[in-house]
Amino acid sequence: HLLLFLLFVGPFNCFASYSRATELFYSLNEGLPAGVLIGSLARDLRLSTAGGQRPAAPQPPLSFTLASRGLGGQYVQLDNRSGELHTSAVEIDREALCMESSGATVFGGAAAVSSSSPSSESCLLLLDVLVLPQEYFRLVKVKIAIRDVNDNAPHFPVPHIRLSVPENAPVNTRLAIEHPALDPDVGTNSVQTYRLQDNYGVFTLDVEENESGERTPYLIVMGSLDRETREEYVTVIVAEDGGTPPLVGSATLTIGISDINDNCPQFSDSQLNVTLYGNSSLGTHVATVHAVDMDLGSNAQITYSYSQKVPQPSRDLFHLDESTGTITLSSKVDGDTPRLHRLIILGNGPGCIPAVITVLVTIIKVMMRPPEVVPRFIANEAEGVVYLKELEPINTPIAFFTIKDPDEKYKVNCYLDGDGPFRLSPYKPYNNEYLLETTKPLDYETQQLYEISVVAWNSEGFHVNRIIKVQVLDDNDNSPVFSQQLIELSIEENNVPNAFLTKLHATDADSGERGQVSYFLGPDAPSYFSLDKATGVLTVSTQLDREEKEKYRYTVKAVDSGFPPRESIATVTITVLDKNDNSPRFINKDFSFFVPENFPGFGEIGVISVTDADAGQNGWVALSVLNGSDIFVIDTGKGVLRAKVSLDREQQSSYVLWIEAVDGGDPALSSTAKITILLLDINDNPPLVLFPQSNMSYLLVLPSTLPGSPITEVYAVDKDTGMNAVIAYSIIGRRGPRPESFRIDPKTGNITLEESLMQNDYGLYRLLVKVSDHGYPEPLHSTVMVNLFVNDTVSNESYIESLLRKEPDISIEEKQPQISIEPTHKKMESASCMPTLVALSIISLGSIALVTGMGIYICLRKGKKHHRADENVEVQIPLNGRINLHMLEKKPMEISNI
Repeated sequence: HLLLFLLFVGPFNCFASYSRATELFYSLNEGLPAGVLIGSLARDLRLSTAGGQRPAAPQPPLSFTLASRGLGGQYVQLDNRSGELHTSAVEIDREALCMESSGATVFGGAAAVSSSSPSSESCLLLLDVLVLPQEYFRLVKVKIAIRDVNDNAPHFPVPHIRLSVPENAPVNTRLAIEHPALDPDVGTNSVQTYRLQDNYGVFTLDVEENESGERTPYLIVMGSLDRETREEYVTVIVAEDGGTPPLVGSATLTIGISDINDNCPQFSDSQLNVTLYGNSSLGTHVATVHAVDMDLGSNAQITYSYSQKVPQPSRDLFHLDESTGTITLSSKVDGDTPRLHRLIILGNGPGCIPAVITVLVTIIKVMMRPPEVVPRFIANEAEGVVYLKELEPINTPIAFFTIKDPDEKYKVNCYLDGDGPFRLSPYKPYNNEYLLETTKPLDYETQQLYEISVVAWNSEGFHVNRIIKVQVLDDNDNSPVFSQQLIELSIEENNVPNAFLTKLHATDADSGERGQVSYFLGPDAPSYFSLDKATGVLTVSTQLDREEKEKYRYTVKAVDSGFPPRESIATVTITVLDKNDNSPRFINKDFSFFVPENFPGFGEIGVISVTDADAGQNGWVALSVLNGSDIFVIDTGKGVLRAKVSLDREQQSSYVLWIEAVDGGDPALSSTAKITILLLDINDNPPLVLFPQSNMSYLLVLPSTLPGSPITEVYAVDKDTGMNAVIAYSIIGRRGPRPESFRIDPKTGNITLEESLMQNDYGLYRLLVKVSDHGYPEPLHSTVMVNLFVNDTVSNESYIESLLRKEPDISIEEKQPQISIEPTHKKMESASCMPTLVALSIISLGSIALVTGMGIYICLRKGKKHHRADENVEVQIPLNGRINLHMLEKKPMEISNI
């Protein structure tokens, strides 16, 4: 059947050799001018002659044609006659070519393996070229690899990068710069390093490369920071590629220092002296204390309070505003009121020891009527409070004040006391008329309430204060501000549903509804994340699987309730932490390895491949042999299975092992796989002669024995299998009166008498029998001496034994037993088909004849064996498996064995 299969398959193989497609591979740099030689198709295809022989008759010239002028055809010029391929006038831009056709392979086009970052290996120009005429026809697939050159400088996606660092950040704090530089070039021509033009002695840069090759710059804090000393650093970050010469790109980097509560309130003076007239009206401004905290926001909030040392009468007489530090007269001064008051005031800050200032108030007794201050308000006023919108223009009028003396005897002057963007000026041409107005726009977020005093005094030194409170009304002029622009979170995988992630916090400096902040997820957030609109609590509604996705990055919005609303955006990054929830997995449940016996100890039998989807320690896998560990050992790191000792197939033909894979998690997970090792036989055992058992034994042969009668047999076994255990018997040495009278069957080892024995044929015959196997590459053999004594009786045994003890003078005649036809290995020539077909036909006919002859021979042989069933007994020895010699039953022969 094998010969018939080759007979039919041969012609098709021959035909395919002439119609095969050919593939050529070239490479060139991008940006080359027109006319640069890429390659010669005729030379590289060796098409000068056909089939290595010169044609008998003139053949038409070769012709080369592009099968399709697609995207790739515009970049090359193909000479139709010579087959030379040159660059065209259209310059090849590797970045434009591969980014346009990324991930697509088309005839006459370009192919790129990766759509995000093309490499020199992935950017291919594909061409199909037809070679004509028909005698030489073939389709040639030409692949041109476009090599990258450094023709693009790095550039940052934004011109200005802002980074925030807390002032208490320790040394070696690392902060990722979110907008790394981009470079369309690949390999060393892409971005390699970053540096700062001015590091101010407290910053440096480092670069980290992830598994996909992306480089991210990190800002590293190298010294201590203090926002109160310097709240911002502005420098230039420079990105440099690895080309020759290198190209650079830059962007402005602003590093803002965020505040922490590391300062306490302080008063500029320790004591303040104030004089108050006894006829002052209620609400008269006495003094204002002001402490300063260098921090920002809530860290700089200061409240004022009286010390416990201030007596209650002084507390009742003077009111202290805890927010502004303003002291006003809250009770009427009478004759019993003490003339000197010592007010000890504390400036309180969060987590700080209060600052202390002492205000000494001296009350002067007044005998005349004080001047009068009469206000007429222009702005909205209610109960002594004037309301102004923030961002009102400069010189906005607030009120007119008329100043006069009730006694009309003294000259009265007027001035404005208090802090704030206000001005009190005479309103000409009128006397004693003053206009109160603003000097710059008001900002609600800076200060909401101002308290100023219009002070009038006469020539006798009497003073009158008229306190005016200005309330600034808020407008929606501020957007919400997140406490962090980048919110980095982490959560273990397999979390419970609706697990809490974080609570977002954004503040809006505006007041009322304008300062109320609502939270929303950005459009890029996955649907299984939820953000509470009111509280800002961020949760995840489903279980996260690190093996499915390890990083999440999306935006969140904070929107205020003003009209129109204002918003700000922050970025949330979530890292899913690994848990040991995946057992090691073998690539196969069962492994089978075929190993030749006598394989050297600690040689590599095979590799057991196992994976674990977990990461880190959870994904580390250790392999061990559960059974047979005294013979086999496995390399934990590489999974290589080895045998400690050399293996003998005759002792054991196969082994079944169980391999356990245990990961490094806590608790650890494991899995097992079945390993079957099958030993392949090699010819390492010579035949073992079981009968005759000794070279000194002999057999009596009666002279009346008929020709063709079986005399005895040589019986041997071989521990190997297959052809290594097929045994052949042959007589390689003879000695006796007529030694050629006996022959041996090469297959069975049966020795028979060939010719009738005569009177002069009596005596001792010694036959040297060679027992050989059919092993490869070298057969092994054993020899045994078969002694036959031809006589009517054995009258003198000692004489025969003395003959056996003598060294026989036997000449060795080597003849290979012809019991099988060895296969002949012929090498088929592919250059010509006709001789091959003729040879195969002859072999097929010969094989058919041989099979027919062997069938006839076997039938005749079976018939002959039936007639000689009572004369000869053959022992069939199996080729495979072990032989139990005690189980072999042998019938006694008619010829005595002495």
